[in-house]
Amino acid sequence: MPEGDTVWRACKRLNQALAGQELVRTDFRVPSLATTDLSGRTMQEVVARGKHILMRLSGGLTLHSHFRMDGSWHLYRPGERWRGGPEHEIRVVLATDPWTAVGYRLPVLELVSTDQESSVVGHLGPDLLSPAFDRATAIANVESDPGRTISEALLDQRNLAGIGNFYRTEVCFLLGLHPWCPVSDADVPAAVDLSRKLMKANVRNAAQVSTGVDRPGQRSWVFERAGKPCRRCGTTILTAQLGEPTRERVTYWCPACQPES
Repeated sequence: MPEGDTVWRACKRLNQALAGQELVRTDFRVPSLATTDLSGRTMQEVVARGKHILMRLSGGLTLHSHFRMDGSWHLYRPGERWRGGPEHEIRVVLATDPWTAVGYRLPVLELVSTDQESSVVGHLGPDLLSPAFDRATAIANVESDPGRTISEALLDQRNLAGIGNFYRTEVCFLLGLHPWCPVSDADVPAAVDLSRKLMKANVRNAAQVSTGVDRPGQRSWVFERAGKPCRRCGTTILTAQLGEPTRERVTYWCPACQPES
């Protein structure tokens, strides 16, 4: 699932291309919006809120989308071949004179009043990539359930928005936290600060890097490295499912660098 920095980059590209442009054609290919026509409206801005995308339009409307596992937005010039996937995976087309934005495999696509955006993103905690990031609230949110694992608490978008499996896994390694470590035993301020530091460092990169080495196969300490030697101590990296049965995530850790207390 794309994380906050990936969504932030997507919104920046969309905003640079579409902000201030009038929509000349729209084509929604989801039943709930099949008859919707937004042509004539101006795209005012495209902003990220955690992992959510908000396209604010003139007339007080916002088009809300979310990538979930494999959704994406692609930009094309007039006449350019669309390469985001087969046509049946297209969910929406937003065309301006200079650009066409095509949304592929978007599991969430809905229109809301701009003054009612809280109905779709109001449940989110502080956005790690926001200039107005509320550190104190984020820390308090995570610490509010001391018996929960630090892994689950960091992934909960109601606590703080933007962290996904990559950052949660790498932050736990870098801080020496076992994935099942309870919040009460973790240095929560350090985890929040490091999460934000890593995401901000990667926000303009095409790849997510936690090791400082932006080369294929060398970008992570433990993420997706099950069975391989720890880069720090050589111990074999382990993997397991973590979380409630309906919301399990794969986790990775070094049993030597992240000992179970």
